[in-house]
Amino acid sequence: MNYCPLKTSKHPPGAEDPAVSLFRDYLRLRTVHPDPDYDGALRFLDRIAEELELPMKKIEVWPDRVVSIMTWEGKNPSLKSILLNSHTDVVPVFQEHWKYDAFSAFKDAEGNIYARGTQDMKCVTIQYIQAIRRLKAEGHRLMRTVHLMFVPDEEVGGHKGMETFVKHPEFQKLNIGFALDEGLANPGEAFTVFYGERNPWWITVHCPGSPGHGSRFVENTAAEKMRQVINSFLNFREKEKTRLNTSECFTLGDVTTVNMTMVKGGVAYNVIPAEMDVSFDLRIPPTVNLQEFEAQIKQWCKEAGEDITYKFAQKHMNQDVTSTEESDPWWSAFSGACKAMNMRLEKEIFPAATDSRFIRAVGIPAIGFSPMNRTPILLHDHNEYLNEQIFLKGISVYERLIPALASVPAFPDEV
Repeated sequence: MNYCPLKTSKHPPGAEDPAVSLFRDYLRLRTVHPDPDYDGALRFLDRIAEELELPMKKIEVWPDRVVSIMTWEGKNPSLKSILLNSHTDVVPVFQEHWKYDAFSAFKDAEGNIYARGTQDMKCVTIQYIQAIRRLKAEGHRLMRTVHLMFVPDEEVGGHKGMETFVKHPEFQKLNIGFALDEGLANPGEAFTVFYGERNPWWITVHCPGSPGHGSRFVENTAAEKMRQVINSFLNFREKEKTRLNTSECFTLGDVTTVNMTMVKGGVAYNVIPAEMDVSFDLRIPPTVNLQEFEAQIKQWCKEAGEDITYKFAQKHMNQDVTSTEESDPWWSAFSGACKAMNMRLEKEIFPAATDSRFIRAVGIPAIGFSPMNRTPILLHDHNEYLNEQIFLKGISVYERLIPALASVPAFPDEV
């Protein structure tokens, strides 16, 4: 990969790059569920805002859930702004499976930094910050305003974070025209870019049935009904898995994944339960007709027996995708900057869910992008790591991307 040379901060030979040190400091903050240290993250970000001489606004969108926004005002603040979004929380760890303390930010001899959040997504947060630091130090003044947003609770669904904040008056005041958010690593030379997401549906199917003694052949039991429900869901799962494995054109984001995640029922070994529940995690691509898909679920329940019902713990219906046509000014600016750095892009539907779905749902184009090539995908995994050189190159990428996006000419409705 040939990157165009860019200025980097000066530091003594052999010493760690200050950007890497800052990254490791951020990784050591235990913003881990179920009890994330959000106060520690806010203090950390406050200090950086002071260093960058940028105003910081804080909005409590839920008790103890604060969205923080640093703003670098552009030369023409009336134009729609650029949002650089990142979340501050990380998922839990099982320390016994890690080589090093998951919050020590240990760096090995190859420069691999091990910590929860190295890929998801504290790297991107610091890359945004360091790119802005460099641009300001070089005397740049961008045409459009740039907002750096730091949100809580993305890893637990975003309800007390971005999902609520996009409906807040303070969000409207930001006047956002385009957003960048998190993506995924790519093990190869290319960089993956996500222009849409699958819809997460979390569903529980309730199966009532005839109770009785465990020694008898009772008819119409809850377990028999549940077995048929399970078979219907998992048979569909197998078909989608086959589609993925037999088509070179498909990625995980192009098919519907189905996983049975919870089963509930029963009170004793010798008592046939009167009801049983089974829960599934479904991720549905934007190409699927959601009304028809729910009708299929209803049919599976009907075929399994009488009085079966279902309810959703989560049911996202928005299927907006962001344009990746070269005629689109935002995409043209993004892809043009990447081409100038000899970066090959692979466009995909994000297989899981990020805060981008809430941003797109209010009509704002958003791209999921984390500049991590030559890196195994390890988000939520044991021994999550990122190499310091890949991290540093990512700063240089944003140093080009941010001015390119902030220089998109005014649209007719902005003049």
